[in-house]
Amino acid sequence: MSPKLVGEKEILIERTIVNPDLDLDPDRDLAIERVIRAPKAAVWNAWTSPNPFAQWWIPQPYVCRVESFRPSAGGGFVTTMSEDGVTFVPHMDAAFLVVDAEHRIVFTNAVDSTLRPAQPQPVAVTGEVTLADHPDGTLYRIVARHADAAAKAQHDELGLPAGWTFVTEQLAALVEA
Repeated sequence: MSPKLVGEKEILIERTIVNPDLDLDPDRDLAIERVIRAPKAAVWNAWTSPNPFAQWWIPQPYVCRVESFRPSAGGGFVTTMSEDGVTFVPHMDAAFLVVDAEHRIVFTNAVDSTLRPAQPQPVAVTGEVTLADHPDGTLYRIVARHADAAAKAQHDELGLPAGWTFVTEQLAALVEA
């Protein structure tokens, strides 16, 4: 698949097999892949430490606040967001399912941070992040998995591809600095 221009950078937005044990369904899944010019340890730290996580997790100019953060299998995270930096509203209450150091993170909002079944709004999603060594830094892939085509279509209408692409760019800018 050919790169797409986002801002002044080319990134790959593709449907690909990220985890060979889990096939992607183009009707239900979205994958974004990008080379981040930083070591895996830096990208991993930005995913697993609350302060850097808050700097890139929500598209700017929104402000993210990490309310709780336990990046381990069975742990969870809760984030809130603000347009003005004063009034915060709920953003995500999710659980980490897999945390494999400097390699893979799987999280979902279908289960909340206390491991209770949830009915998140606007849509349930499971995210899978993989990191791999690359000659220019880290090959970063994130997959958004949805229960059905209708949920993916709803997420697409709300801007999932653009939003996850934007926050991937913010992550890269943070760790490449």
